[in-house]
Amino acid sequence: MKTFAIHTLGCKVNSYESEAYIEKCLQLGYKQVDFKEKSDIYLINTCAVTNTAASKSRQKIHQAITQNPQAFIAVIGCYSQAEAENIEKMEGVNAVVGSDQKKDFLDSLEKLVEEHRKVNYVHELNAIPRFEDLHIERFARHTRAYLKIQDGCNQFCSYCIIPYTRGRERSLDEQQAVDIAKRLVSNGHHEIVLSGIHTGRYGRGSDSDLVSLLEKLLEIEGLDRIRISSIEMNEVSDALLDLMVRHPQIARHLHIPVQSCSDSVLKRMNRPYDMKQFIERIEQIRHKLPHISISTDIIAGFADESEDEFEETLKNVNKIRFSFMHVFPYSKRDKTVASKMKQIHGTIRKQRARKLSDLSDEMKRDYSHSWISKSCEVLVETCKGDSCMGHSSEYLPVMFKGDPSLVGHIVRVVIHEVNDSGCLGSLEG
Repeated sequence: MKTFAIHTLGCKVNSYESEAYIEKCLQLGYKQVDFKEKSDIYLINTCAVTNTAASKSRQKIHQAITQNPQAFIAVIGCYSQAEAENIEKMEGVNAVVGSDQKKDFLDSLEKLVEEHRKVNYVHELNAIPRFEDLHIERFARHTRAYLKIQDGCNQFCSYCIIPYTRGRERSLDEQQAVDIAKRLVSNGHHEIVLSGIHTGRYGRGSDSDLVSLLEKLLEIEGLDRIRISSIEMNEVSDALLDLMVRHPQIARHLHIPVQSCSDSVLKRMNRPYDMKQFIERIEQIRHKLPHISISTDIIAGFADESEDEFEETLKNVNKIRFSFMHVFPYSKRDKTVASKMKQIHGTIRKQRARKLSDLSDEMKRDYSHSWISKSCEVLVETCKGDSCMGHSSEYLPVMFKGDPSLVGHIVRVVIHEVNDSGCLGSLEG
């Protein structure tokens, strides 16, 4: 029996696609082992959004080659798309798969492994004609399942390499999305996370949109929760908010990337809003959904960011009070507009990222404490003995005493206290 190992870097879209690779390998009769072990097959699902992600992708390629120079090694994803020529030259790498033809690669995998030859599945991005559906039946090791509904981005933010590695926007057909969701629910997944590179722009250029898809998914019996992985501020429509108000099955958590809270920096980033618009929309969302969790992505030390601009960001972050933030030091990426701008020193970028991370920790504690004495709905993910853990609709990590039979189900928990691990509570009633 051949063995395979997989390592996934980057976003939830990659997590979804990796599940398709795992499912295919298991169907072929291969046995999954840890990536640290010697394996016959290594699949590295890469990321290129930052220099750190690209560096980790290279490290994992070299790790696989070192662990078994005779293995079949496939390098897949955004880093492959960006650096196909360099990866193909690596001794020990067999397959280079970019942002297209992933399904073709999977369909040929058994033959490729047997023949152990070099292949290149990287095309020019303008040659990617449509959304590529990777077949998935279930997520073997998770209570929640991801559903990739969208790929690509047309926005071209000045710092971002994604349009150059994922290509233009394209969406999964609405009926296909519903059919996949039904399969996932029938295989025991009570929560589905809708994911994409630009999820809020799902359906652009077709007869569908995100609200239309959500309405169809809400009709699926047994689907207790739908979570939107990430959505841009100008895509949080009134229709979406009204649907959320009417249907508590849609998770009370929106991850809305802001990237900077300084107007002049936002302009250099080519972001489609200013802080007045952003803050007003956040207030409108909280008015309609008072206890909602709103988290964000934010970049520290963007090109030519002055001290005054950074202080403006700190001031506005404090005003908004997100439930938590994903903080990234700015990473210069070739091909992007920002790579030609004046760069600030790496030490300053790291210092500013640390300040924002500390502020995020403070806001996360405050938001968690606001739930003390309140009850929330928790999808139970694990139980060891009588100690259970899961996430609430607001994406709060919650621990409580319960029975292992609760795993995979949604229960109501009253929050009593908060510690560094999350919220502690007990089953309501």
